[in-house]
Amino acid sequence: MEMHTHTSWATAARATLHCLTGCAIGEVLGMVIGTGFGLHNAATVVLSVVLAFVFGYALTMRGVLRAGVGLRAALAVAFAADTVSIAVMEILDNLVIVTVPGAMNAGLTSALFWLSLAFSLVVAFVLTTPVNRWMISRGRGHAVVHQYHHGH
Repeated sequence: MEMHTHTSWATAARATLHCLTGCAIGEVLGMVIGTGFGLHNAATVVLSVVLAFVFGYALTMRGVLRAGVGLRAALAVAFAADTVSIAVMEILDNLVIVTVPGAMNAGLTSALFWLSLAFSLVVAFVLTTPVNRWMISRGRGHAVVHQYHHGH
């Protein structure tokens, strides 16, 4: 497999979007569960982060498993591809949500809650894309996944 030294922004954005999808699902689910059960803000954030990792890894693994890779190898690929990406995204994401006044306490029916969540995901996407681009161009992160996507 040849290494691409020049990584396009589109590739990086796609990888980021992929990660963002998993993060967003986990994040929203965590917020919904946390808020629904009246958990403490900190507990809600922790739950969201854990679920974001779970779904982030799951989405990557789904693609890799489809390429006929064993479960253990797929898990290793997902860890390699997404750990930094999800971590960066979650830190940014939660910083925004915690920083927006009242966002955490706004509740699921409030526009402020959803707008701040959407805004935090946009911020995370914009700031994580360059990180992913840099990692992919060095054969790390989602570059690991891409070797399984060729010829499909």
